[in-house]
Amino acid sequence: MASYIESSLGQNERIVYKAQVSWLSQFGRLVFGALFALLIREIPIIGIIGILFIIVAVLNVMTTELALTNKRLIAKAGFIRRQTIELNIDRAESLSVIQGFWGRIFNYGSIVIRGMGGSHAPIPYIARPMEFRQQFNDFIDNEIGGARKSN
Repeated sequence: MASYIESSLGQNERIVYKAQVSWLSQFGRLVFGALFALLIREIPIIGIIGILFIIVAVLNVMTTELALTNKRLIAKAGFIRRQTIELNIDRAESLSVIQGFWGRIFNYGSIVIRGMGGSHAPIPYIARPMEFRQQFNDFIDNEIGGARKSN
């Protein structure tokens, strides 16, 4: 089964860099989920809540996609309720990274894409967000900036 990003690529469009959600960003949900799930025999409702924590963590990792293509930034999150963001590269004004304490330690964070017209789209829990930002900046400098200089 193709990912959302791969299935939405246009003609002559290729993925330059792909990011994913960090498993470490889901550490709290997984630990509490496992601890609560252990209580399923004594307190069934707590055990079921624990299993739900684990399911949410796995779904966060498995259903969030972020990619830089040679034409667009594409992001998708969600399983049943899906949220997508597709922004042409030439319409992107900035890409910023937000990392909290744990995000800095475990190298994950939110990437916020700002487009022309004031729209902004945060994509949370991305592994190695500074690397994604660097890939974005390098692509803009080399591909877009190079094309403008040659005109």
